[in-house]
Amino acid sequence: MTTSPATATTAAAAAPAPPPLSARRRWTVLAVCALSLFLVGLDTTIVNVGLPAIGHGLGVGTRDLEWIVDAYTVVLASLLISAGALADRFGRRRVFQCGLVVFGLASLVCALAPSAGALVAARALQGVGASMLSPVALAIVVNAMPDPRERARAIGVWASVFGLSMAAGPVTGGALVSALGWRSVFWVNVPVVLVAVLLSARFVPESRAPRARRPDLPGQLLLTLAVCATVAVLIEGPRIGWGSPWALAGYAAAAAATTGFVLAERGREEPLMDLGLFRRPAFSTAALGAVAVFVALTVTLLLTTFQLQHARGWTPLAAGLASLPMALGATVCAPLSGALVGRGGPRRPLLLAAWFTTAGGALLLLRAFLVDDAPHGADGVLSGVADLPGLLLALLLLGVGFGFANAPITNTAVGGLPADRAGVAGAITSTARQLGSAVGIAIAGGLVAGAAPAGLTAASRTGWVVVTACGLFLLVVARAARRR
Repeated sequence: MTTSPATATTAAAAAPAPPPLSARRRWTVLAVCALSLFLVGLDTTIVNVGLPAIGHGLGVGTRDLEWIVDAYTVVLASLLISAGALADRFGRRRVFQCGLVVFGLASLVCALAPSAGALVAARALQGVGASMLSPVALAIVVNAMPDPRERARAIGVWASVFGLSMAAGPVTGGALVSALGWRSVFWVNVPVVLVAVLLSARFVPESRAPRARRPDLPGQLLLTLAVCATVAVLIEGPRIGWGSPWALAGYAAAAAATTGFVLAERGREEPLMDLGLFRRPAFSTAALGAVAVFVALTVTLLLTTFQLQHARGWTPLAAGLASLPMALGATVCAPLSGALVGRGGPRRPLLLAAWFTTAGGALLLLRAFLVDDAPHGADGVLSGVADLPGLLLALLLLGVGFGFANAPITNTAVGGLPADRAGVAGAITSTARQLGSAVGIAIAGGLVAGAAPAGLTAASRTGWVVVTACGLFLLVVARAARRR
């Protein structure tokens, strides 16, 4: 006996909904998903402190090192939204577990990579796996927590974990590189992935969207081309010349791909990216705020890493430990930010994030004019050792700002949206974060590429201007959140 599609649809609609999860099970689901998110964030920054060691081990320069970081972030940024659509169609837990497996296998390849090219390719594969984790896990959490107030608290925890993972990356990476070599930063992913796969099979329920969107292949290709062209020009611009024919071709490719993407999405019934969300000032400024926060974070981490290891001769462990104030600030303030968002909305933590980030960037800019990279300062110029308290204070301020920023930005982006649109909004803001990381790496790498060790502090001044400007932009995000 056969059943017609209409009868099957009616039967599915009449089927009883699965019972709601218990409170303990809901928060267990959040913990499992947060573990995967911690991996994604950690791998965005854990490699930074090991870049000098990777360059020495594989015999490559700064520009190749930039691609080792950005191959991961560019692919991740390009595929996040498509991964969310695939999860809606084929099952969120299934895609989530597939992402874990791909991420784990790619980590093994990274650890065994014999050359820079192989490492870049493996990092890109890591980005493919990571793209199936972040937005899919957020959709799992949103689906598991139907109560808006509980969901807001969960999103606060979610954003806090991601912020903590980004800040903890340099410390973890420095310890691993110093103790076990640079390949250990990839080996460490494997046991965590195995635990996450087992826990997700045990505790995470399967879920799908009520009506899955159709794949948008033209939109995906155009988005990938736009992101890759933009980042490629930023990375290669200092080498090929900003006005060279290759650079002009890159500008044209980025502009054409972006224009084509917007036109294609407007004319599509089920677009990859819901551009209508950007008509909401709160959402559009939150997405730009996510870019700004992660530009500031990655510029700070990369410039500090190169200055401490190349100019001052610090070990990876010492350079990682220097970032402890940043990790401490993010660790303490991220959960506090989530609580403030749940209690009174996103405006207050956004203002705190703006002022602390601005203060940290301004202090680093001041240092760049006062500090001498030589072992001993002269003529009133501070030496690197004498100014260490100033560096640690600046990193603490930036860590506090970063800790306060993530939860309100996510809440501003998804607040007031129904659950089916919240997943798309969350995926877009996740894309914005990774795009910010990629752009930040490209900016910082362009500033230090070719600079002599004694000139790294002077070369970093433009980077600290960028960090300060990112902090000031968060004031605009706070204002938009207040209007909402």
